[in-house]
Amino acid sequence: MIKIGIIGGAGYTAGELIRVLGNHPEAEIDFVYSTSSAGKPVHEIHHDLYGETDLMFTSEINQNVDLMFLCLGHGKSKAFLENGSISSAVKIIDLSHDFRLAENSQFQDRKFIYGLPEFQKDAISTAGNIANPGCFATAIQLAILPLADAKLLNDDLHVHAITGSTGAGQSLSATTHFSWRNNNVSVYKAFTHQHLLEIGETVTTEQPGFDHAINFVPVRGNFTRGIFSTVYTKTDLSLNQLTELYKSFYDDTVFTHISEQPIHLKQIVNTNKCLLHLEKHGDKVLITSIIDNLVKGASGQAVHNMNLLFGLKENHGLQLKPILY
Repeated sequence: MIKIGIIGGAGYTAGELIRVLGNHPEAEIDFVYSTSSAGKPVHEIHHDLYGETDLMFTSEINQNVDLMFLCLGHGKSKAFLENGSISSAVKIIDLSHDFRLAENSQFQDRKFIYGLPEFQKDAISTAGNIANPGCFATAIQLAILPLADAKLLNDDLHVHAITGSTGAGQSLSATTHFSWRNNNVSVYKAFTHQHLLEIGETVTTEQPGFDHAINFVPVRGNFTRGIFSTVYTKTDLSLNQLTELYKSFYDDTVFTHISEQPIHLKQIVNTNKCLLHLEKHGDKVLITSIIDNLVKGASGQAVHNMNLLFGLKENHGLQLKPILY
């Protein structure tokens, strides 16, 4: 059994992580650390876990574990590692953006590998520490990786992606308040979203010399979970050629699938899947990519990375059915 500690246990990603790990055949949660909820039952914060676990939040950290998941806010993972004295023998999977970029991947005595399994599964399998990708970054990269790998990204990319309210985290703000979010959509961080940096690094790794724009318009949606993204760019390839390219690239992956039928968000909610759909319109390819932002975009991908780190089947604990109805 893999003995696990979770740091920052009160947020959405931690709740999903506890839910998934609770049904994982090779994982045992040793502690869930939360300064704000110490002493409370986990199910008091994560109501969906009532009757599923007797775990209590704690303010004590046990270093006698194999792996720690850091479910902390952006910037707080680095501060946690700076202020703590976590043994280098403990592997870490960080769900913040603190170590995703190459310039931040070396921290103290730890080297963090970017944890997008479809991009670099072998490097993840031999790593000690993983920087889990961002949710938007996951959906968008999976939409364009086959083209980048074939060195076929030869024009600007245009991306429109809408995310559920859980993408903003559990802390309240004006734009997560029910009265504001319900029956409402809005653009935010147009062309400047932080996930563009990790997308850019992956693309230039796969296609050195790529120098075109990635025009990304993120949108807040009036639903709770999921990301529905569309990407279009110019290409000379036919739809059949594109379909074969994508199917070949993802042939040995467990969770990313190419659908010949149009896709919709309910197909992936509660799962670790990414579904892709391709269309050709004139000289442009339209790629639709959908994921659950809390599972494939966060906690599920983190568990996928854990499975790779410890030599387990990739889909261990992640055979989740979508909530279609």
